[in-house]
Amino acid sequence: MRIVPIILMVAVLMVVLASGPVMARAQAIETSAREALLLDVGTGTVLLDKNATVPMPPSSMSKLMTTYMVFEQLKAGRLSLDNVFSVSENAWREGGAASGGSTMFLEPNSNVRLEDLLRGIIVQSGNDACIVVAENLAGSEEAFAEAMNRRAAEIGLTDSTFENSTGLPHPDHLMTARDLATLANRIITDFPEYYPYYSEKEFTYNGITQHNRNPLLYKNVGADGLKTGHTSIAGYGLTASAERNGRRLILVLNGLDSTRARTEEAERLISWGFRTFETVTMFKPGDTVTEAEVWMGETETVPLVLPEGLTVTIPRNARRAMTVTARYEGPVPAPVTQGDRVATLVIEAPGMEDMAFPLHAGTNVDRMGLFNRMFTALKYLVLGLALPDALNGGGDQADGQGARVDGPPPLRSPA
Repeated sequence: MRIVPIILMVAVLMVVLASGPVMARAQAIETSAREALLLDVGTGTVLLDKNATVPMPPSSMSKLMTTYMVFEQLKAGRLSLDNVFSVSENAWREGGAASGGSTMFLEPNSNVRLEDLLRGIIVQSGNDACIVVAENLAGSEEAFAEAMNRRAAEIGLTDSTFENSTGLPHPDHLMTARDLATLANRIITDFPEYYPYYSEKEFTYNGITQHNRNPLLYKNVGADGLKTGHTSIAGYGLTASAERNGRRLILVLNGLDSTRARTEEAERLISWGFRTFETVTMFKPGDTVTEAEVWMGETETVPLVLPEGLTVTIPRNARRAMTVTARYEGPVPAPVTQGDRVATLVIEAPGMEDMAFPLHAGTNVDRMGLFNRMFTALKYLVLGLALPDALNGGGDQADGQGARVDGPPPLRSPA
């Protein structure tokens, strides 16, 4: 196995060029939330994870899926913001003023523009608006929930089950913090034309003004969405996103015991994420990271590249101590085809788990001619040299220990 140290300067960052998971997690900060996830969207790096894959009652945060379903229909041209939906007696009784829950205060048997309903869901958390949307799009709330489940599975919400459009308590209406972060990221990236609704601080309908319950919108943290939630079973929760200097974080919290605790914890964790971590571009697409030796090739080495480049999120205090290593079984037998997985790039830094990324051949390397191959083989025989490990079944060519290197993390935002 060959381990190639590489010295690299990124600003004042000295990086030398080992194996571990692709997704890095920094050392966790303590949180009073029962479930929590803090994600750097640009690199897919999880900065904080507490019970993030445990199913939980999401309360009104699951209304993000209700709006996602509407946004898809709007983007496809099957709906218009000017479409008018009718308010049924059921929507008024189960989600309106008569219900005692969060409501848009829709009148039964009235007609409402879809854009007003969206604002009623997003800003006012109106249960009545959710039910109106569900009934008008699918015929019933039950049918709409079935459609939500089908679409959720298709977009990667692997641990979510929906029983209604509102998030009102039901033993089988569950999501995970990870799924909520995935859904928030999909809304932000898939529907940039509709995402600004989530940053609106108030909405007035039928003479009644209600304010957005997202506490981060009123703090100086760069927040621009998304949705709060609360029931007695779930506690107080929030799925939020904030952006500073082109860097976006998504935060999911649940199980807090008061609105004050939710506000303070959300502000503290978002601020911690921006303050404690930074994003560093280490290699641009196609940059040669290092070279690997080639056995019996027309050239002695092959350049190793990261086709998509490499940008990582790391603790700010880890920059000077970061090390990077290219690891491979070598020399690599010729022929080598451009794009072949040849080695593994591993990043290590204090305060974070190791990260591993596949390195690929940057060019083709043909086998040397017959005469040269014979001469090389004869030299090894005469001098009694040992054949390279890679030619003796020494393991996975790209990883001396045969470890599997996974692909990009599931929460990585589209390029």
